[in-house]
Parts: sequence; structure tokens; C-alpha cells
Amino acid sequence: MTAAMRSGSVPAHVPTSADLERLATYPQVVVSWIDESGYPTSVATTFETDTGAGTVILSAPAGMPIPTDREINVTGSHIRPQPGIGYDQRRYLQVWGRTADGRTLTPTRAWGWDEAETPFFEYSERSVPQSRRYLAALSAEKGRTIRPRLSLFWLALRTTRLPFLSATAVPVLLGIAVAASDGAFTWWTALLTLIGGSFAHLAINVTNDIFDTLSGADEANTTPTQFSGGSRVAVYDLVSIRGLSWLAIALFGVAAAIGLLLVAITGSLTLLWIGLAGILVGVAYTAPPLKLVYRGLGEIAVAVGFGPIMLLGAYVVQTGRLAWEPFVVSLVPGILIALILFVNEIPDRRSDAEAGKLTLPVRLAPDVIRTGYLVAALAAFAVIAGGVVGGLLPWPTLIALAAMPLALRVHQGLKVHYDSPYTLMAVMGTNVNLNLAAGGLLLMGYVATIVVMQLAG
Repeated sequence: MTAAMRSGSVPAHVPTSADLERLATYPQVVVSWIDESGYPTSVATTFETDTGAGTVILSAPAGMPIPTDREINVTGSHIRPQPGIGYDQRRYLQVWGRTADGRTLTPTRAWGWDEAETPFFEYSERSVPQSRRYLAALSAEKGRTIRPRLSLFWLALRTTRLPFLSATAVPVLLGIAVAASDGAFTWWTALLTLIGGSFAHLAINVTNDIFDTLSGADEANTTPTQFSGGSRVAVYDLVSIRGLSWLAIALFGVAAAIGLLLVAITGSLTLLWIGLAGILVGVAYTAPPLKLVYRGLGEIAVAVGFGPIMLLGAYVVQTGRLAWEPFVVSLVPGILIALILFVNEIPDRRSDAEAGKLTLPVRLAPDVIRTGYLVAALAAFAVIAGGVVGGLLPWPTLIALAAMPLALRVHQGLKVHYDSPYTLMAVMGTNVNLNLAAGGLLLMGYVATIVVMQLAG
């Protein structure tokens, strides 16, 4: 199958000898045409190919002669059923042309798909431009806009990428727990902090989608996964850029209102500066002129935003001051959440490179990426151990070291699945769980510390 067929950039191309060789691997073909009444007609038949002459010789089907006065389509298809699962080895090849004698076809166009070369999900993504052209033509024909639709619930879930809020929950809850271990805790300001941080995170998600769509990075990405590639709602015409912009403004507005309320309650200008820094880093992640992720600085921005900014902000809400202990703790989720981005960028590296998005997986060799991941993950656990040894962190937080095997599993998975976006999804899922496990265990360590202090005091 030619590169043009695999790319999906054009619906058909001039047949080559390789196309005819591929067609010859099918046991039979289906010949189709439009009959005199305007209805499609199909018949299965056997065939031979002559790659030297560039022809397909069809066997004359009994009782249904192949027409010679119109274009016909010849399709070779192979789908093997797998009981209880579905199908595998989905592949087909189509050629078009005319035959003067009802048997010998000299193809003028060819098009096809082989799942072994282009996985189904990638094939679907490569078909999006064609689908958009079809809907545009249908809209023009009907005189009204026809677009794909999702229910409001699923559309909101996809647009905001709500499941990724764990990246906010971990540092915010840890910041609150560290403050509580220092004797400072107010439940309703803690709740407001979590809600405000969540709205800011969702706003940043939507903003990033806007700029990745405008830059062409999302449209160039034909191998998105459930963890990478953005929400793609604008690429699929589910939501317009204008709609996304209004949504981002609304989400930022709620986050800012909650943030200002907390500043007024605490009277802390430190909290105000932390909030402004969080919004600046989040927007500058993809927005011009800084476009941090396009310059290979995305991981640092995420580490700062979901580490010190989130955790210290939550701590300051409760205590009104900064301290070294929450800063050291913040390095752990900061590193681990940055590593989520780091791994999620791997399947996007080819499309990111095309769009000028020079992330670390675009810039660095695979071996460097894999080694860098392991070093950074172990550094996060070294922070915990060092913090306890140095007397900054309470000893029960050592329980978080139990999450370390997950980091080793991710590192091993990167060795095996680095170049396979869809099998890499399981590795990306384990990487997300690493942050949840380490953060959750750290939180348990602080809860245990608080309980012990209450019993002792």
C-alpha cells in the first residue's frame, strides 16, 4: 500500500504495481457499478492481476455481465471474524476504471486501508477532514448548518477534560493536609480552594485546546489517545473556537472570583500573587507569545503550576504564610504530574513536530526520554526520603515510597511500547495512577501524623 493511501491525505491515487500486488492477495473481489435505474449493483467474482500490464482480469460472473459503458469499482476485502471479540485483519483495496470487454480492467484510481499498517483509530482520525468536507457539502445542500453532536453531559466532560482534575486534587489536598498538621484548618476555605483550583484547571484545559487547534497541532495529530491529543472538540466541529473562548472566560471568571474571595478572607497578598502566577503559567503554556510547551518548557511549567503554585496556594489559604515544608512536599506532585505530560507527549511527537511544537519527546532521542523519565520519577521519591531524613517531613510520609514500583513499570513499558500509541495507553494510565498513588499515600501519611498529634496532645 502506498504512502498516499496510508496518509489518508487524498481519497484516491493513481494505481501502482504495488497496489495490484496487494490486490492479488485477496481470494476474490466484489465488482460494483450503478445500473440503468440508478441503483448500485454488486457481484462477487474471482480474478487475476497482471502487474506488468497494470490490469485486473475479472472472471465473467454467471448471469450478470459486467458493463462496459460505465465506470466500475473492484474491491478486494478481508475481514476475519473473532467470536466474542469482533474482527481482526481488517483490510481492503479498491480500484476504479472501465473495461472494454467486460473482463480486463485497467484501473485509473486506487484507495484502501490495511489495519496492520494503520490502526483503526488512526484511520478514523485521518478520515476527519473528509467527514468535515461531507458535512459542509450537506450543509450547503440543505441550507442549514449540519454538525456532529454529543449529549450535553458527554460534551462538557470531553470539552473540559474533567477526569484530569486529579492533577489539581492531589496538590491542593496535600497543601491543606500540611497546613492541618501545622494546626491550621478551616473546612469551608479548604473546600473553596479545591473548587477554585478545579475551575482554574478546567479553564486552562480549554485555553490550551483553543491554541493547539489554532496552531494546527491538534488537527495534525492522527494518533490521539484517551490521555493525549487534547479534547479535539474543535477539530470534530463539536464546539466552535468562539464557543471554547466564551467557556474559557467563564471558567476563569469563576476561578478568579473564588480566588479574590479567598484573598479578601485571608488578607494575604501572597495568595494573590500565587493565584496570578498560576493563571499566567497556565495560559502561557500554549498561548502566544510565550507558548512554553512549543519551546520545550511545558514540563517545567506544569511542574511549577501543579506543584508549588497549587500546593503552596492551598497552604497559604489556611495559614496565611509560606513555609519550607509545603514547598518540599510540592516538588513531589510537581515532578509526577510533569511526568504525566512528559509521557503523554510521546504519541504526539510526530504531529507536534509538524506544528512546530518542540516538546521534549520531539527534541530528545527515545533512550534519553526513557532514562530521563526514570531519573525524574526516582527524584520525586528521593525528595520524600530526603525530607524525612532532613526533619522537614513527618516520618509517616515514607509510606509514599510504596508507589515506586509503578514508576518502574512505566519505565519498562516505555521500552516496549514507545512507538505504539495505542498500546502505550496502558502505560500512560499506569503513569497517571503513579501520581494518584504517591499523592494519596503522602496524604495518608499526613493524616496519620495529624491523628497521632491529636492523640498525643
